[in-house]
Amino acid sequence: MKRIMSLLGISVFLTLTLNSAVYSESISSNLTSVDSMEVVTKYSLFSEYYKNKDFNSALPYGWEVIQLNPEKFSKWVYGKMEDALWQMHDSADTAPEVKKAIEDTILSFYDIAIKYNSVEKAYYQARKAFVAETWLELPFEEVTAMYEKAIEYDPNISTYYYNHLGQLYKSKAEEDLEYKTKALDLFTYLNDREPDNQIWSDELESLVDNIDELVELTKKAWLNNKDDAARAWKFASLAMKAGRYSEAVEALEFLTQKSPESLNYWSQLATAYQKTDDLTKAEATFKKLIELEPNEQDNYLNLGIVYKDKGQLSAARTQYQKAASLKNGWGLPIYYEGLLYEQAARNCGSFNFEDKLVYQLAVDTYRKAANTDPSLTQARDRVSALSSSVPTKEDYFFRKYKSGTSIPISGNCYGWIGRSISVP
Repeated sequence: MKRIMSLLGISVFLTLTLNSAVYSESISSNLTSVDSMEVVTKYSLFSEYYKNKDFNSALPYGWEVIQLNPEKFSKWVYGKMEDALWQMHDSADTAPEVKKAIEDTILSFYDIAIKYNSVEKAYYQARKAFVAETWLELPFEEVTAMYEKAIEYDPNISTYYYNHLGQLYKSKAEEDLEYKTKALDLFTYLNDREPDNQIWSDELESLVDNIDELVELTKKAWLNNKDDAARAWKFASLAMKAGRYSEAVEALEFLTQKSPESLNYWSQLATAYQKTDDLTKAEATFKKLIELEPNEQDNYLNLGIVYKDKGQLSAARTQYQKAASLKNGWGLPIYYEGLLYEQAARNCGSFNFEDKLVYQLAVDTYRKAANTDPSLTQARDRVSALSSSVPTKEDYFFRKYKSGTSIPISGNCYGWIGRSISVP
């Protein structure tokens, strides 16, 4: 019985599936003459059989619906037809003759789906490329052109199909530099699109002997077309990843001029300036970020770090406190404030009583940071590390300070602090 049904399936395919030119002409002639109720009836029968997973019975009606009026049920019929065709093709119960009939008709089916379901045409084009590659094993040039057409229709199609195209490019990379470059471009795009997906970074690294080679390739591509923002970003992001910050600066400056509202470009440029110790430009860039995004706490924290590196400790503290005020429960800026006091005591002091008071202020600040964010283990570590640097009970006793007394921080190096500590 199963054999009979399989042969019936072949008959249906051979009867209803014509070459694409004749079939399209048949469709066009029927659009004006077909009885709309007949199409509805055929679709109802198709849908019912499909729902019951009787694909062998469903498919003839589906083909008739498409032949009679390919637009009326285009939102549903092509998706169900594709599912039925794939289910039958991949089923162990389907006879080889039927699988062959499906393979002979599948590309024509996708051409019709692409033509009459424009909303999903990128999806159907990608699926067409996939079956051409995996089912039919068509030549490399034909398959890659199909995938490229799908991406042209919609650059946001699934990365699954991008990856298939990338693997095809990779298969020719050693014999043709053009395909190596195409593979690099494709996987760089995917790495930008899904920066947390390690697969794309691994693919990029597999294409080159080392990341510096990759940086050189993307740099050359950008220099050959210096007004291309996409190429500039590829080069800049890879140069940053390779630690070649000074080279990234030129591309990032170009990008911020071309897209002055892009937060990402400004952020990366500020980091590049920091890494190259160009603190004056880093300061100006973080100020620009604050102008663009005044409620983003990270910008204030990073500006504070720049001021700290410049030795402007009071200005740094102001920025840390602003950062902390913008996000409840964020102890990191408070921790950085503690580092300012510790740095001041180390740089300015000779470990006298005044210096010990500053260490105590640092410890008090670290404790505040740890209380604000209990996961901030580094703050608790600094409290322990400075336990022998703070004033002892004897230090207070011999100076006749009683518990609860407030002692102002003073000294030549500490005028900027303007704080007091309380005797325990």
